[in-house]
Amino acid sequence: MTSAGGAAFAPEWLALREGADAEARSERAAEVVRDLGRVVADLGCGTGSLGRWLAPRLSGSERWVLFDRDPGLLALARETVPVNRVRTRELDLASLRARDLDGVTLVAASALLDLLTRAEVETLAGAVVAAGCPALLTLTVVGRVELSPADPLDARVGRAFDDHQRRGGRLGPDAAAVAAEVFEGLGARTHAFASPWRLGPDRADLLREWLRGWVGAAVEQEPGLPVAGYLERRLEQCGRGGLRAVVHHTDLVVLPGSAGTAASSGSAGAVRPPGTESS
Repeated sequence: MTSAGGAAFAPEWLALREGADAEARSERAAEVVRDLGRVVADLGCGTGSLGRWLAPRLSGSERWVLFDRDPGLLALARETVPVNRVRTRELDLASLRARDLDGVTLVAASALLDLLTRAEVETLAGAVVAAGCPALLTLTVVGRVELSPADPLDARVGRAFDDHQRRGGRLGPDAAAVAAEVFEGLGARTHAFASPWRLGPDRADLLREWLRGWVGAAVEQEPGLPVAGYLERRLEQCGRGGLRAVVHHTDLVVLPGSAGTAASSGSAGAVRPPGTESS
């Protein structure tokens, strides 16, 4: 997850990043699942930003089921997803099972996979495949950041940040590749689409908070990191409109592996797999 230190799930941080998330998510990925979203399960829904972005892009979306373990976030999300029927379920996704997806025609998630361990991805993928659902899993970080102007310390800070994301067995920047491997091992098909954040003067507040979180996590992971003056220099550049960042993510579309499976989920014939996969 592209997080701001320990505030990854704070409503204020989620609100700050919502515009950048909306611009980054792949429209081509959403088009692949456009006709599959009659009943959507939003896993780890946060304040509902994915629903606010995706629901208008789905044809005939009737009902959303919002899953999160935070009842406060569920309450915020429930009021803002623009469909007629929305219900919430307080659930730790480590316990997700196929029966939790009964009647669902599309599973969706945003900035989720990189927070999970391999075992948790296997649990999620097993539930999705067993339920016969396609999935749209957006905004997974891939461990690549481009800052302009460049600085000699950028790469070292980036590596330390990536290692911080892997703490506790979490997949961090390896998540998209691991998830694709796990889903395909269960017989599903996957397609990856680029979905980079592009931050500059027009998103200076977000760029500042992201910088603080990025460098802070790197130093937490590697306390001896020689970053004296680095953050201050970068924040000064940001303050005068002289800094830009591209934070790379991947959107993953998962499709049932056979026409029969797709038909059983109510989505036969609706899939138009992409050719060249990009944003």
